[in-house]
Amino acid sequence: MRIGTKLVLGGNISDDNTGTLSTPIYHTSTFDQKKIDGDIKYDYARSGNPTREALENLINNLEEGYRGFAFSSGIAAVSSVLSIFHSNDHILITQDVYGGTHRLASRFFTRYDVNFEFVDPCDYDNIEKSIKDNTKAIYIETPSNPLLKITDIRRIVKIAKENNLLVIVDNTFMSPYLQRPLELGADIVIHSATKFLNGHSDVIAGLVVVKDKDLANEIYFIQNGCGAVLGPQDCWLLIRGIKTLKVRLDYQQKNAALLVDWLSKHEKVETVYYPGLIDHPGREVHLSQADGPGAVLSFKTKDIETATRFMNQIKHAAVAVSLGGVETIVSYPVTMSHAAIPKDEREKLGITDNLIRVSVGLEDIEDLIEDFNSAL
Repeated sequence: MRIGTKLVLGGNISDDNTGTLSTPIYHTSTFDQKKIDGDIKYDYARSGNPTREALENLINNLEEGYRGFAFSSGIAAVSSVLSIFHSNDHILITQDVYGGTHRLASRFFTRYDVNFEFVDPCDYDNIEKSIKDNTKAIYIETPSNPLLKITDIRRIVKIAKENNLLVIVDNTFMSPYLQRPLELGADIVIHSATKFLNGHSDVIAGLVVVKDKDLANEIYFIQNGCGAVLGPQDCWLLIRGIKTLKVRLDYQQKNAALLVDWLSKHEKVETVYYPGLIDHPGREVHLSQADGPGAVLSFKTKDIETATRFMNQIKHAAVAVSLGGVETIVSYPVTMSHAAIPKDEREKLGITDNLIRVSVGLEDIEDLIEDFNSAL
């Protein structure tokens, strides 16, 4: 099946009794075990639930992996993946990584002596030089949040394999509809499924897909042992949201392209960041590993006052954290997604007080442009 068909059909559970087209929601905490001496598939809902299994099979099918896992949030998925590492392990990680991931790497896992080194994911020579005897993995986001920097996944994989390292890719911005890192050689893919996969701003969820059995056993041990699992109702909502991912992202990308073209010509806009732009750094690499530019963009206004006024005056778009919903969401990274990163570090990365991130929704683009124009 092609990806669009997988999105629609991949989460369905075959039910000969009813023929239901909608995956049943198994609201149960435990399962009756009449045959205690036989093989039991389900015993306790933390360890496994049929609705969650349908979702996990769906994301695994979409990413072409060995096994998928559903977690209670995107950051639960990230922290569970990072929990496979041990004291004194060294991890190379994208320097402008999502703020919540940055907080985990710089303030949480350091308690357990897991060492993270923040690197420019596009400086491949420096990445090679940064590898130590105890380096275990390279963790990247591409496109990155919020400046949409592009990392060559194939090149990172080549470096990693030459040094026996894992490659972990946060694929939240692209989703498997547009980008499938495991096909390019990555070992683990992470999604904040709260975003495009769900698409309706009503579920908090995280998904992980791994490429082999050994990694699957490690992640399952952590998922079952720590218990940050996604409940069956949210699993069902996520399966439902994924069914419309193709049509949503196709339309959102069209809107994003039109909004980018308009912003690029506006007198109060200094720079626009979007992989669909001809002059966006890494555009050719991106289009060689992804099937579209996505629906997230960022732009810098020519002064901080304009950015502040814009955030206060915008009406049709939501001013909020998160992204990927049917509604357009504008966010202010310095106080929202990247507030956990110290100010001096943010500014070195280009995350300045005049930067605005936009997740483009399904509204009529004329209304969005009129609203953006008024707010600017």
